[in-house]
Amino acid sequence: TDLGRRFAERKRCADPECSMLMCRGKAMQDFKGPDCRFVNFKKGEAVYVYYKLIGKSTELWAGSVGSDFGYFPKDLLEINHNYSNEELELPTDVSLICY
Repeated sequence: TDLGRRFAERKRCADPECSMLMCRGKAMQDFKGPDCRFVNFKKGEAVYVYYKLIGKSTELWAGSVGSDFGYFPKDLLEINHNYSNEELELPTDVSLICY
């Protein structure tokens, strides 16, 4: 496997498709990602979390801000609502690809 294309081998999700929200949080500071696989946000914006990477990139979660979706450092989020206490561990597919 080409780990350059993937941030982690496994992820935690609320459902097998990783389509259900896990939690919501508030951005504690502005974030601009290094490439298109990341989602950018401003301090105070709501961030919706769909899955959490586990393994070598435990600091990255994936979620959405408005209509944008991507990865972001979990440390920048203050969780204020949990939608699901269910956490399934699943293999990650190939990460979002930049064109």
